[in-house]
Amino acid sequence: MIRSGLVLAASALALAACSSAPSTTDSAATPTVTQPVDEFALAMQTVNQLVDAGNTQTAIDRLTQLTGDPDLTREELADTLLRRGELRFSEQGYDLMGAISDFEEIINDLPDTEAVAAAVPMLDIARGKATSLNTLLAQPETTRQEKFNILMELGQHQEAMDLMIQSNLTPDNDTLVAMYQIGYLCEGDELTGREYDAIEPDGTQRTLRFCDFGK
Repeated sequence: MIRSGLVLAASALALAACSSAPSTTDSAATPTVTQPVDEFALAMQTVNQLVDAGNTQTAIDRLTQLTGDPDLTREELADTLLRRGELRFSEQGYDLMGAISDFEEIINDLPDTEAVAAAVPMLDIARGKATSLNTLLAQPETTRQEKFNILMELGQHQEAMDLMIQSNLTPDNDTLVAMYQIGYLCEGDELTGREYDAIEPDGTQRTLRFCDFGK
């Protein structure tokens, strides 16, 4: 009887211990681990999405905003400048001289970053292209339309606009869209001057005029 009483007492203690012990399935016992958000990676992803959608100038603007972020590391700043330089140098970038400036800034101000390895050859190529374009620009046989295209590619946009207006030139659709994204052409009934019909990459049709006409 004594032994049976001891067994019963031990069983009661065991049950009490089990009932008072925290459950391993309790959500409070399993803390949720929150992964840190890589804001720089998200920003660069947004840039790539804009480029894929045909909004290269908007992507360049986003990168320009990003260069002003004081929280960027040196590597992140160099990567931002490199990406902006690549886009400015691209067919839809319309800012070759700006690209040269970006590559030079990486090499001169951020020489300890990994982006330098890509910036050095890109700078050589961009400088060579700029020399060729400026040589062609100075040739007397170069037409006004060709000069406009060269000025736009170099990033000398105001000179290109002046020539476009003076010579009543009609840029191709890609250039019109770029001019709209940069901010030279706008849409609005209050504007005056010649109209330019453009179709954005997403199919949106716009009737554009120079932004400062009629204001």
